[in-house]
Amino acid sequence: MVKTKIKSIYFLRLLRNLLVLIGFFFLICVILALTSAPFWGYHWLGTSKSELRWKPETIVLLGGGGMPSQSNLMRSWYVEKAAKSFPNANVIVAMPGDLADSLSTPQLMKNELVLRGVNPGLISFEPEATNTRAQALNCQRFIKMQTPVLLVTSPEHMRRSVLCFKKAGFEKVNALPAFENAAEADFSFKDDELGGNTILVPNVGQNINLRYQLWNHLKYEILIAREMVAMTYYKLRGWM
Repeated sequence: MVKTKIKSIYFLRLLRNLLVLIGFFFLICVILALTSAPFWGYHWLGTSKSELRWKPETIVLLGGGGMPSQSNLMRSWYVEKAAKSFPNANVIVAMPGDLADSLSTPQLMKNELVLRGVNPGLISFEPEATNTRAQALNCQRFIKMQTPVLLVTSPEHMRRSVLCFKKAGFEKVNALPAFENAAEADFSFKDDELGGNTILVPNVGQNINLRYQLWNHLKYEILIAREMVAMTYYKLRGWM
């Protein structure tokens, strides 16, 4: 009975300490989200290797989620701009899926590119790889190592993608991160003018940081943390 009580006390202390640590961690994340640090960390992941030093002969669209999805639609938008800037460049859709199925994700991605004006005769697929390392290795079947390539992917994945392709042997790797563009509209408003309850409810209409920036920066922190873990794994594996 005494041993059981002692174990319960130790467990409760451990649980209390764990909850305190979680609370401190969350507080630090919130405080950090009120600064510009998460944005600049996200920006660094997207731009630190995003140079355009060679005229690309092949544009590689590194697939993200399903179709439609925010990641794939954003990347397709940027591929369209790149394809119009370099009209003779081939486009490779690197996304796993069944090419015999017209509703598969890679086929829908191709349809999106064609809809945006990309020449369908220049579009091919890499439908097997399920991670960035495999995409880089499989692209060796279609692209010579000396051919200038342009990678298009989400900003948080860009640094790792470039380093993976260089590690795989590609000598001329350009990069185009698919950043979102901020809206130019002023989203502030006057709470009381919209009616509703006004007692004991603070006005937030003029506080853009609280309504948007805080949550965007918390999202950036998650993306950065996930990508740092991925880059550490890739580095330890010798993939980048």
